[in-house]
Order: sequence, then C-alpha cells, then structure tokens
Amino acid sequence: MAENVMEFGIQINDMENIMNLFGNFDQNLKVIEDEFGVDIIIREGEIKIIGLEPAVDMAKKTLDILMKMQESGEIITGHSVSYTIELVKEGEESKSSGLRDVIITNARGKNIKSKTIGQKKYIDAIRNNEVVFGIGPAGTGKTYLAMAMAVKAFKNREVSRIILTRPAVEAGEKLGFLPGDLQNKVDPYLRPLYDALYDIMGAEAYQKQIERGAIEIAPLAYMRGRTLDDSYIILDEAQNTSTEQMKMFLTRLGIGSKAIITGDITQIDLPRGKYSGLKEVMEILRNVNGIGFVYFSEKDVVRHKLVKDIIKAYETHEGNKKFSLEDDEGTGEYK
Repeated sequence: MAENVMEFGIQINDMENIMNLFGNFDQNLKVIEDEFGVDIIIREGEIKIIGLEPAVDMAKKTLDILMKMQESGEIITGHSVSYTIELVKEGEESKSSGLRDVIITNARGKNIKSKTIGQKKYIDAIRNNEVVFGIGPAGTGKTYLAMAMAVKAFKNREVSRIILTRPAVEAGEKLGFLPGDLQNKVDPYLRPLYDALYDIMGAEAYQKQIERGAIEIAPLAYMRGRTLDDSYIILDEAQNTSTEQMKMFLTRLGIGSKAIITGDITQIDLPRGKYSGLKEVMEILRNVNGIGFVYFSEKDVVRHKLVKDIIKAYETHEGNKKFSLEDDEGTGEYK
C-alpha cells in the first residue's frame, strides 16, 4: 500500500529571527529537504512541510530541535543541521536536549557547549572522574573542551592552577636547530594550547594568570619529579608519549587534582619500534574506578565537513590495507 503525501504546518511568531535558522539563501532548509525528500515552504508566518508521512515527521523533528537550539542562543551552522539530521535518522533526537547546556562563556561572550553526543559524554565523564582519557580523531574538540572545563574549575576556585602539557616528540632532534633558549624552542609545539586558552580566557586574564604562575604551559619532560596538588592538568597529544612518560605523568597526580589526557591513536609520531603509552594505558587502566575513557568518532568532528570525510576515507584505507596484509601472511584467509 502506497504511503500518503501529507502536509504539516509549524507556526512562527518571530519570522525575522527564524530567518537566521534557514541560512544564506535558505541553504539549511534545502539540506533538510534533500535529506528527507520533502518540500519546505515558508508562507504567512508558517513553515509547511510536504511529503510522505515518515519523512515529514523526521523533518519536523529536525526543525523543532534547531528552533530550540536557536532559542537557547545557539548559532545554527551547517554542522548543527547535519548533526541534528543524523540524530533524528538514528532515533536519538531525545539526546539533543543535553547539547544545550552551557559549560562556560568565553572572552567574546560566546557560550561554549558540547555539540555532539560524544562531546556530552566527555563532559559528563570529566565531571564524574578524577582522570579522563579523551581518545579520537582531530576536530572533535577533545583539548578545547578539556580546557573549558579547566578554566571553569579555576574560576570556581575548585583548583588553584591549570597545567597544560604535551610531548615535543614532533620536534625530535630538530629542537637544537631552532633559535633561542629552550622555552623558545618548545613554544611552537605548545602553541595550540596557548591559542585555545587565549580564546577561552581573553588576552588580559590569560596574561595575568600566566604571570602569577596560576597557569603553566610546558613540555611533558618538565613534569618529572613533581607532585601536582590542587591542579587541573591536561596532557595533550598523548599518543606521542612512551610507556615510561605516560606512567610518569599519571603518577604526578596530587591531592585535589584532576587530569585529562587527550590523543589520537591514528596519528602517532613516535620513532619506529616505540610503543605508544596511550595505546598501552587503554588496556592497563580500563577497569580502574575513578578513571573514565571516552572514545570519539568521525560523527563528533565539528570542523569543516571535509574533515569528517577525510577521516572516514583514511579509516577505510587502513581497514583495506590491514585486510590485504593479513591475507598476504599466507593463511589464505581474510580476517
């Protein structure tokens, strides 16, 4: 039996404001139309959705979520639209309400929120654990959200300092060829941490806390031999730690401190034959109470849409390569 074409209307009280949701030249509406195979018409203070019943229902749910996001002050982007469509298609639209919770407002007055279900799980894990590992591809907000939570804890006087660190593995022996003293040499590898903190706190507050020593940004090697009490500690690019470095870092944790470790195990820059401390710790600590692991996927990428497509393409390529190598071992079987 053929499905019936139906029409559903959504009344709009503030048409001028809702136009921002539609995007330039109604681009966001066109995306929804294409995804669900419906027609969306705007007429006399009403949005009309026309199409087959299941498609109309999903388009309506998508618009309802986007309208609520806009009412909460969220700027509707292409990512907002595409991710909301994914949630609706997967029947997980009820989880979207948690994405409107504000973590902190940055120096430019912009509300920082989790934008995906994966990011929301990450924030919840940070709230509920002393040590959290955020593992996944580039562009998923692992480091930025960890910093937002650190700044929030610092402002609320839950900790007295923020410590940001990362291994300078990418530099290798090249450090000696860079100009300046040791700090000048490692600064390029710490620059992403400076930039994120600068964006969240603003120039004046950032500089003031740096000068006071309340915020410290340093290479991982500087952590050796220290006990870090009453601190919010973030280890970035942890896939480039060795087994010894990861153990050293984790055992620095002092009273009243919280540690967030972020990394992408598909982008390991360690020398050949050197095992990643992050990959190893995923097995060693996975069942320890008070330690949380959150794994991001390409669905959590909040950068340009192409980044998500690039990650998926690489995953497919790596899967095919592994498939081929396993068959070349002479087993005659594809594992």
